[in-house]
Amino acid sequence: MAQKPSIPKGTRDFGPQEMARRNYIFNTIREVYALYGFQQIETPSMENLGTLMGKYGEEGDKLLFKVLNSGDFLRGIAPEDLQQGATGHLAAQLCEKGLRYDLTVPFARYVVQHHDELTFPFRRYQIQPVWRADRPQKGRYREFYQCDADVVGSDSLLNEVELMQIVDTVFTRFGIRVCIKINNRKILTGMAEMIGAADKIVDITVAIDKLDKIGLDNVNAELREDGIGEEAIAKLQPIINLKGSNEEKIATMREVLKDSEVGMKGLDEVEYVLSHLSGLGSEVEMDLTLARGLNYYTGCIFEVKALDVQIGSITGGGRYDNLTGIFGMPGLSGVGISFGADRIYDVLNQLDLYPREVTTATQLLFINFGAAETEYCLPILAQARAAGIRCEIYPDAAKMKKQMQYANQKNIPYVALAGESEMQAGMVTLKNMTSGEQKMVAPGQLVECVLD
Repeated sequence: MAQKPSIPKGTRDFGPQEMARRNYIFNTIREVYALYGFQQIETPSMENLGTLMGKYGEEGDKLLFKVLNSGDFLRGIAPEDLQQGATGHLAAQLCEKGLRYDLTVPFARYVVQHHDELTFPFRRYQIQPVWRADRPQKGRYREFYQCDADVVGSDSLLNEVELMQIVDTVFTRFGIRVCIKINNRKILTGMAEMIGAADKIVDITVAIDKLDKIGLDNVNAELREDGIGEEAIAKLQPIINLKGSNEEKIATMREVLKDSEVGMKGLDEVEYVLSHLSGLGSEVEMDLTLARGLNYYTGCIFEVKALDVQIGSITGGGRYDNLTGIFGMPGLSGVGISFGADRIYDVLNQLDLYPREVTTATQLLFINFGAAETEYCLPILAQARAAGIRCEIYPDAAKMKKQMQYANQKNIPYVALAGESEMQAGMVTLKNMTSGEQKMVAPGQLVECVLD
């Protein structure tokens, strides 16, 4: 008996209706990006491992999908390495390439590689899949799409403001109520200095970034495991639990971080961005526990949560001043956001927010009564398509019941029938499949009736 086919865990098939919904997401985001002057690029699915490794922190490196070298990949491998099972050492020898973990690091590589061809500030967007060897769970997949927008070559905080306006515009169009959370890595650095653990900034950010997932007690336990003392952890608690308005939080933190130059600069940056976002329809919250665990962020960081659905962040991003320096081009600042298309897809499904026309593929079906009737219908079909109506003709002269069932199963709203009487009169019978109403119309009226 043949084995039943399957797909890897953490991946999904998408049928026609699902693809229509996904394309609605991609097209909406693409249109908004274009409104703000962003241009599209694409990069390969695979990158050299040297491009990817060391850019996402220790935890991120573990989640990279590595691609086995082609051909005789064991050539040159010492037998003792195979016997000892030195996986890390072996992986470096067996795998020269990896699937991209995100779109930001490949973009940084692209900027350095094509620097002389670009006009700066360079505003790019990119909509492509990424892969992470993560444990699959609700809202977390091993293969998923990101929809990124980045600006490189400008230090201006107006870029952060516009990216947040993009976020607000996109989710307003989707009809999803969201909260935009903002923090700054400089503030986090100042917090680490304030508690006397400046050398533990990476451990601190990784731990507190998990607050929503594992709770405060587990965050504190992780901080202890990372060698952070009880006194430092105690000093961190009031900051983690700080409540109030954005203005109140900033005022409190100005007092807490008054001796930290970098911390005060971070507060200035957040205050500037917030002051220019007062007209947004979305809720904007300064969240001091927001850390965005990726190592390359250096300034403002963002995360977006849906208010009406329990799911992880559906958009994130931030400022990264040093990323291109890794590839030999220091001093080129960048800032970007990434929409999580797969999570947005799940949110729209749960809230049933798709416009009806998005999931309506064929608008008009021509019934096939035979060769003569088909010949009569084909020019009318061509006219309808030329007018922008999505239509098809049933390919076989099957029983009428079967053809009407086909229309119902595909949720086709209109059916056109042209039998002997219609052909003699030069007309078409148009049936509304929702109301059941049908009427004879001239071929020239068909388009108007369907689009009405």
